[in-house]
Amino acid sequence: MKTIRVSVLRAVPAFAQGLVRDLRVRWALEEAGESYSEHVIGPEEQKSEPYRRLQPFGQVPVYEEGDLALFESGAIVHHIAQRSEALMPADAAGRARATAWMFAAMNSIEPAIQNLTTIDLVYAQEDWAKARRPGALEFAQRRLQDLATWLDGKRYLEDRFTAADLLMTTVLRMPRHTNLVAQIPVLENYRLRCEARPAFQRALAAQMAVFARHAA
Repeated sequence: MKTIRVSVLRAVPAFAQGLVRDLRVRWALEEAGESYSEHVIGPEEQKSEPYRRLQPFGQVPVYEEGDLALFESGAIVHHIAQRSEALMPADAAGRARATAWMFAAMNSIEPAIQNLTTIDLVYAQEDWAKARRPGALEFAQRRLQDLATWLDGKRYLEDRFTAADLLMTTVLRMPRHTNLVAQIPVLENYRLRCEARPAFQRALAAQMAVFARHAA
């Protein structure tokens, strides 16, 4: 088996620790039982030409496996899931449904959550952000309520845990500075259920260990 290497950041602000998107890839690899090594980088390497050839936007993670280099956490998780029954059903219909929910996590839920989170954590003192926040909050709440309606009475998005639940859980963790998810019991219980998985706990511990090693 080819060696897998995942790029990770050596330091981020406290509000981002435990949320950086390499967590998704770490978690997927843990669920799939695949080992990997870390490529710890900082701002200098993010801006470098060699790294930009792997990740055009200078972000993490980059996934390297032999001659294959992938960027975008959702695409990487999908790649890992394609060869792991722990993350993707064996039947064609089940795989298609799981893939649809992976796209939903990235396209229908995350942008609404990310918009609100960015307003709160980066631009909170700006007048335009103060004016924009009520609408952003309302839109995020609406999307989350739609998700809660789907999940009501279910343990997972479909009939078992898949890569879609992995991605959705990482999105639901993003507004942890608010009670946005906590105030919807269906979503909060779903998030906690997924976070209780041993693979998630190992992935989170691994990400946090990097920050601890490189703390000033």
